Parts: sequence; C-alpha cells; structure tokens
Amino acid sequence: MTGGAARLVRSAWPPLLFGVLGLVLWELTVTLGRVAPFLLPAPSRIGVEFWDNRVTIWQVGLASGGNAGIGLLLGALAALGAAMLASRFGFLAEVSLPVAAALNALPIIALAPILNNMFSSTSSIPRRLVVAIVVFFPVFLNTLRGLAEVNPVHRELMASYAAGGWAFTRLVRLPRALPFVFTGLRQAASLSVIAAVVAEYFGGRQDGLGSRITSAASYTAYPRAWAFVLGACVLGLVFYLAALGLERLAMPWRARRPG
Repeated sequence: MTGGAARLVRSAWPPLLFGVLGLVLWELTVTLGRVAPFLLPAPSRIGVEFWDNRVTIWQVGLASGGNAGIGLLLGALAALGAAMLASRFGFLAEVSLPVAAALNALPIIALAPILNNMFSSTSSIPRRLVVAIVVFFPVFLNTLRGLAEVNPVHRELMASYAAGGWAFTRLVRLPRALPFVFTGLRQAASLSVIAAVVAEYFGGRQDGLGSRITSAASYTAYPRAWAFVLGACVLGLVFYLAALGLERLAMPWRARRPG
C-alpha cells in the first residue's frame, strides 16, 4: 500500500466506524425502544424508502444540485472579486466587511419568500440568488484573510521589480491565498446545498429535494421524507468532495506532504 493510500485509510476508518456504530445505535433505539415512526424512523426503513424512490431522488437531486452549483459559482466569483478589490484598496475592506457580515446574517426563511415573490413562480433564479448570497460570506472572508497574509520579503521583491498593485495581487497575493480560498470554498460547498434545499421550502418550482421533503412530511410519510433528507446529505457530500478534489488539483503539493 502506497503512502497516499495508507493516509487515506487512516483518515477514513474513524469516521466510517463512528458512522456505522451510530446507525446501529439508532436502529436499536428505535426498534427496541418502540419509538413512533413520525418521531424518528429506523435507518433500515429510511434505507428502504431511499432505494424505492431512488429514481425520483436522483431527478430532484439534479434540480437542487443545479441550483446549488450555479449559485455557488456566482457567489464564489463575486466573493473572489470583492476580496481582491478590498485587498487592493484598504478603504473598501473597512466598508465591505460590515456589508458582508450583514449578508451573512440574512435568514434564508426570510430571504427566500421575498425573492420568490420578485420572480416568476416557475423561475429558479430566486433559489440561485439565495445560494449565492449564503456562500458569499465564507469565501469572501477567507479570501480576504489570505490576501492579507503577505511575506514582507515578497513585497519588497515585487517593489524592486516596479510591479503594480494588480500584478502584485495576481502574482503574489492570490497564489499565497489559495489555501484560504479553498477553505472558504469547502465551507461554501456544503452551505450551497443547504441553502438550495431550504429555499425550496417556500414556494416556486416543485422540482427539488426541499419541496419533496415538505410534501412527504405533510402527508405523514416520514420515512420517505427522511429518504429525501438522506438524498440532500449525499448531495452535500458530493459538493464537498468536489471542492476537495478541486483543491487537490489546484494545489497538488499539499496532497504530497508527508503526514
């Protein structure tokens, strides 16, 4: 077994073991404790519903994933641009931080209905805007922090080359900030799915995981509702792994570090 594979096994088995033990405990608690299914369905029952509805979960998962992906891309690009501007001009950092914090404080349950009323009921724009707003803050804050981490030696070297402000940002600040950028992106990847699913609770197109969760719960089909929740969890994990894979591609030297 290679060193990378050994590190992967060492890092993977503790959460897997913890997850399996948690599921076994959950199953025993529900089965032996005779917990009502509307309070907490057993994992085995949720698994059966997940398999029986796998085609539907796949279809609505694609709809939610599309909204989450587009919103994540828009929010991340806006955050990167705003962070680069704020790092270039100091007064913008002082102004933008409170604005970004205010955006982060906006509750989805208040934002989604307002945006749904602003657009057509068949439009996916409101959900994508909700996702973009939610993911903006972690990407912006982490990127701005990374752009501020500049070695004075590098600053003096670029000054000796008479490099302009944008050249300094592009050649020194941004490459050095990549670990911070991807930290924010990993956080935003999971948040994007949460925002997309929650935004679907408040009207609009009924083609996503959120609308199916509320529909199943309203008909007291709680195991099926939990199956759609499981689908949302899988979707969030896929987004997180995609962000992690993108980080490995952008910074392969971090994956090769001895651990």
